[in-house]
Formats: sequence, C-alpha cells, structure tokens
Amino acid sequence: MLLELARWLAHDVRGFNVFNYLTLRAVLATLTALAISFLVGPALIRKLTQYKVGQSVRDDGPQTHLVKAGTPTMGGALILVAIAVSTLLWADLSNRFVWVVLFTTLGFGVIGWIDDWRKVVYRNPKGLSAKAKYFWQSLIGISVAVYLFHTASVPAETELILPFIKSFAIPLGAVSFIVLTYFVIVGTSNAVNLTDGLDGLAIMPTVMVASALAVFAYVAGHLYFSKYLGVPYVPGAGELTVFCAAIGGAGLGFLWFNAYPAEVFMGDVGALALGAALGTVAVIVRQEIVLFIMGGVFVMETISVMLQVGSFKLTGKRIFRMAPLHHHYELKGWKETQVVVRFWIITMMLVLVGLSTLKLR
Repeated sequence: MLLELARWLAHDVRGFNVFNYLTLRAVLATLTALAISFLVGPALIRKLTQYKVGQSVRDDGPQTHLVKAGTPTMGGALILVAIAVSTLLWADLSNRFVWVVLFTTLGFGVIGWIDDWRKVVYRNPKGLSAKAKYFWQSLIGISVAVYLFHTASVPAETELILPFIKSFAIPLGAVSFIVLTYFVIVGTSNAVNLTDGLDGLAIMPTVMVASALAVFAYVAGHLYFSKYLGVPYVPGAGELTVFCAAIGGAGLGFLWFNAYPAEVFMGDVGALALGAALGTVAVIVRQEIVLFIMGGVFVMETISVMLQVGSFKLTGKRIFRMAPLHHHYELKGWKETQVVVRFWIITMMLVLVGLSTLKLR
C-alpha cells in the first residue's frame, strides 16, 4: 500500500525509490508491527478483561498454574492485526506469495478464534471439536498446497532440497508436493499450539524462527545470492522477508505483555495462525527440513504428546510426568521461567544450525 504510494511519488522525488529496498521495508514492517502491539495491546487486554475472556487451567497440571486462571486469552488477535496491517502497508501487494501467507495465517486464526470463543465465552471446554478443527485446517492446508503447485513458475518451487548437501534436489510430483505441504503447514500449526503452555514459551521461538526464515526468503528471492549459496531461486519469494519481519515485530510486541507473569495469553487464535505462517513460508522458500531443525522445540513438544498418548493406550503407563514436555520439567521441579528461558536457548542454537545450512554444503 505505502510501497505503491512511494513508487508513485518517486516519479517526482527520486528519494522515494529507497522504499524499493526489501531490507528497509522489512525494518519498517518490524517497527510498525511493534508499534501497533504497544499501542493496541493495553486496550485489548482491558477489553478482554472486561468481557471476562479468561483462561481456564487444567486441575491436573502444575499447581503453580492455578493463579493463571482468569488471565485474559485470545490475545493472539493482537498479533494477527499487527502482522496483517504491517504486511499490507509495506509489502508488494502484487506478489502472490504475500496473499498466500496472509490467507493461510488469517484462515488458521479464524479457526483458533472460534475454538477460543467457544471455550471462554460459551464455557464449552471442548471448544471446536477436533474433527471440525482438523477439517478446516486440512481444507486450508490442501488449498494452499494445490495453489502453490499449480502456480509454480520454476521447477525449484516444487523440489525438496536437503540441508548440508550441495546441488541435491528431489523433484516432487503433484501428490507428494501437496501431501508434504499439508503436513508442514498443519503440523507446524498444531506444534506451536501445543508449545503455547507457559508465559512467553511459544512466542519467542516463533520470533526467532520467523527471523531466520526472513533470511532464507531474502536469499531465495535474490538471483545472485541464491546462486552463490546454492539455495533454490524462487522468483518473488523475497517479498516474504517483509511478512516474516512483521511476525518478528508483532511477536516481540506481544511478548511485552506475555512475559512472566503474563497479562494476556495468545490462545489458539494466535498459536494456530503463527504455526501455519511459519510452515507456509518454509514451503515457499523450500526449507521444510530446515524448519524442522530450527523449530526443534515445537517438534519435541509434539513428539512428547504423541509418545505419551501412544504409551498410555498401549501399556497403560506414561513416559512423562505430564505432556507436553514443558509440563514434565515443571513437575520435575524446574521453575516456569527456567523452562521458558532454557527452551529459548535451545531454539536459538537450533536456529543458528539452520542458518548455517546457507553456507555449509
């Protein structure tokens, strides 16, 4: 939106050409999303408190969580507003990838919103049924996968690359590409949602992974850099740098209110949407495996739930004291802030490993 205005003004004032630089617009998107979060956050928290949109707490979990009951939730709406506004202001709206990631993010956000609304407003502990939730997630995920496959302009957009291996790409057919994309988007969405159980636990890893994906998007969309680093060149993918930067700014702004002790929780509306956003960007820039590495905390949390459920159904015994994994460590005696910061540190190291794949091949 503002990019188009700047291009129009550049006909008379050449200085406005500076807004064509992705790096500048990414910085502006970060600052815009951060400002929106700071400005809108307090009012949103007051409204959520006023309408008694409070979080319910599991009575079988750590006893320290009982004080969290009633804390406003659905704060993820703040993140989505900040991301959407910043992206619309600073991204190139003629770029199809921008609309794909916005559609996916907001679509999953709507699913999360309905789920949260039923839980906290209608006092329905089940929220949106699991079948309904996965149906709508699958519908959006498959729709995005089909669209990306049929609009691919170069072979690289539908190839699977392996990190640390130079000049190795596996061409994917329609079915394999759609299946992979579906699992990446829906899987990452639910993985982030499972991780969102402690103050600040999910949002900071999301910010770090999104920031790293911004680097991958910039490289993938740059003909020279992609060739030099051996990354698939995806025309137009560079514009996702702005979107990822907006996630970073919105996430940091939300963390201001979500840090321990949290004034607001993001709820499913934020967690499902952010996970889907990360998955979609990773698919577009062809870094699905790298996302798996960088999002290792999300992966561990998901696997812990799968193992716990599987073990209990098969043997009647539990592997962990409680799943997801962060609750296990709480029940072992770790303080909430210790769990959160240590998981942040793990994510930081994994993100650095992911970024190293740009050069180590």
